[in-house]
Amino acid sequence: MSKLDNMVQAFLTQRRIAVVGVSDKRDTGCNLAYTKFKENGYQVFAVNPRIASFQGDACYTDLASIPEKVDAVFILASPKVTDQIVNQCVNLGVKHVWMHCMIGTKPGLAAGMTSVSPAAVETCRANGIAVIPGACPNQFLKPDFGHKMMRGLWGLLGFMNLN
Repeated sequence: MSKLDNMVQAFLTQRRIAVVGVSDKRDTGCNLAYTKFKENGYQVFAVNPRIASFQGDACYTDLASIPEKVDAVFILASPKVTDQIVNQCVNLGVKHVWMHCMIGTKPGLAAGMTSVSPAAVETCRANGIAVIPGACPNQFLKPDFGHKMMRGLWGLLGFMNLN
């Protein structure tokens, strides 16, 4: 099993997950991740400061406004938002963070398609937070054909390796 697979497995053992970046404007990978987590039995909390509800559930402005302590956070937002969310994770004692990247774990290949912030990754590591800097949970949670193919292709091209 690869280092990424081990980290994903550790993340997926967490039961209460905040999903940062859900959208009411359009269908997104973040919305799909929220749905997949929920369908797979996770307690999921939507986070977006500009909407009050998402798919009939409460939507929170930030991690501190969630009424229960979350175990893990998945982020699909700009790297600037990732920096803010990771700082909240440090303050709240969250120990697992997953930052989305369209191109596996190589965010430099697609600067506009990543939530990975190198500074946030370092903040996680410096504070004992297990961080997955890239990839997508939709490739691991009962993936649809497209996500299964992306995982396979990115793996073949070496884009799913953590250094």
